[in-house]
Amino acid sequence: MASSDDHRPYNPTSKPSKPFSLGNFSTWKIKPTNSYTLPLILFLCIFSYFFGLWQHGSTSPTASTTAAHNQLPCNSPDTTLTKNQQTLDFTTHHNPNYAINISNNTPKTFPPCDVKYSEYTPCEDAKRSLKFERERLIYRERHCPAKDELLKCRVPAPHGYRNTFTWPKSRDLAWYANVPHKELTIEKAVQNWIIYQGDRFKFPGGGTMFPNGADAYIDDIGKLINLKDGSIRTAIDTGCGVASWGAYLLSRDILPISFAPRDTHEAQVQFALERGVPALIGVIASKRLPYPSRAFDMAHCSRCLIPWGQNDGVYLTEVDRVLRPGGYWILSGPPIRWKKYWKGWERTQEDLNEEQTGIEAVAASLCWNKLVEKDDIAIWQKPTNHLNCKMNRKLAKNRNFCPAQDPDQAWYTNLETCLTPLPEVSSEDDVAGGKLAKWPQRLTAVPPRISRGTVKGVTAADFQQDSELWRKRVTHYKTVNNQLAQPGRYRNLLDMNAYLGGFAAALVDLPVWVMNMVPVDVKVNTLGVIYERGLIGSYQNWCEAMSTYPRTYDLIHADTVFSLYKDRCEIEDILLEMDRILRPEGSVIIRDDVDVLVKIKSIIDHMDWDSQIADHEDGPHEREKLLFAVKKYWTAPAPAEEGSNS
Repeated sequence: MASSDDHRPYNPTSKPSKPFSLGNFSTWKIKPTNSYTLPLILFLCIFSYFFGLWQHGSTSPTASTTAAHNQLPCNSPDTTLTKNQQTLDFTTHHNPNYAINISNNTPKTFPPCDVKYSEYTPCEDAKRSLKFERERLIYRERHCPAKDELLKCRVPAPHGYRNTFTWPKSRDLAWYANVPHKELTIEKAVQNWIIYQGDRFKFPGGGTMFPNGADAYIDDIGKLINLKDGSIRTAIDTGCGVASWGAYLLSRDILPISFAPRDTHEAQVQFALERGVPALIGVIASKRLPYPSRAFDMAHCSRCLIPWGQNDGVYLTEVDRVLRPGGYWILSGPPIRWKKYWKGWERTQEDLNEEQTGIEAVAASLCWNKLVEKDDIAIWQKPTNHLNCKMNRKLAKNRNFCPAQDPDQAWYTNLETCLTPLPEVSSEDDVAGGKLAKWPQRLTAVPPRISRGTVKGVTAADFQQDSELWRKRVTHYKTVNNQLAQPGRYRNLLDMNAYLGGFAAALVDLPVWVMNMVPVDVKVNTLGVIYERGLIGSYQNWCEAMSTYPRTYDLIHADTVFSLYKDRCEIEDILLEMDRILRPEGSVIIRDDVDVLVKIKSIIDHMDWDSQIADHEDGPHEREKLLFAVKKYWTAPAPAEEGSNS
């Protein structure tokens, strides 16, 4: 049974100290072998004493240092921090690369932002977006603030904010105070998206094209393609609404990413995140989606209002890039089954027929095979390789293949109408890029990108060692923060520098999901490997804000992120972004060089975080240390208080 300590609130500044031990040197026993031994030892001791006095009296430049070291007792106390000991000064004073002078600088404070910023998304700001083109929804894309526009304050939670419901209860319930928006309850009332009831929202699981609920809708899909054998693990939902499709996929061991723009459907992505469903703010407009090629086993659009057949099929061509060989694209809603619904959709038969014809033509030009159209659902499948597609290109009027390029490059990368070529194969039966294991074996199997040598500098042995390393590290994390091992304490997790996804893989048995971010500044792009393991993630530049709402994550993990960005942007700006997307009472684990962590601690001590620097899991002699922190609970003032304070 768990001890009572397991149920105490996690406080990073209160950890048990380690007992100090001198190990095998705690006792010395000398047995003289004859009568001459003792006088000989006595003579050597006296000689050593006088020799030391003579040396101490010399003018050697190291004399004072030597004396200082000789004055240290052998049994000095352990340096593990406890409540009764002073905080250690980890600052080094002789390292030119990390020269940090904290004591001479007045601590910088970061006040709370005005309550109007409680849902601030810096790179999807409504006012800034109006400066950009409305054509193709370009104004809905990422447009981040300039350096002189960055907020230097802490984004508040709305007054009355409460800890979210635990999963799986959160799938169906959210507190009104956390996302105080009733617009969708009125706009989508007949579609069963969301219901306002007292102090909370209820999510019945309905959607525009699944009035009987997302669960029944997914069952209908499961009758057309196999959702149970582990071959489908990762999915992307375009124009997700409140992400009910993704929410109900999770119970089938399918891991979705849901995305939608920040538009007139107020807070739809925020509702998804509040429910504990992976989601990002995003739109298909003029830039590639921030995912690698061949990432998803399944893509989905249920009345997502994306004009798939327009602009020379550029949007569906982007779906093709991120779909895995043999992956599925599922479409429900207009124009599917338009002959039945055209009057209710308030569109002409000619218009809807033209739209479906256009989609069919684009899909055919991508060499997709239409598997089925049954009732309200149509499903296409991407080929497992491009061998036949290339051979029949002219005859079948297939679109041109893109010239040599990096298909995984997807950070502010322009969309193209050319077809992203799959890796070469030698026969029609081969799966381009390598066949993936089924889930859950996929998590631990060596990813094809590594086994085929396409990830520079990473071998199969490196992959196995990294997996073992993160199992060890996460086990250590759980000894410091015992709530990490308790189901229900955390749900939405972020890994800011995921590498091969080892942190997420080590937590797979817990009811959590991890958004694995690969910084665009790292030397090796490993996001494709993460997806081949059956995990999810995105690209990110941490000098910019993330495309998500405030209070998205319960726990944030940052492995050497600050060393990576130390010459690129200000530490305080990254920390303020972490504070924005971290929930009240959320936790942080930062791994980095000790000097970097000391500087970080000097900043977050003025951000209403509790924090503690701890030793590396391999002991105190490692320069890399760990910083554990918890964001304190605080909110914007009540409206009356706000008025009286102004």
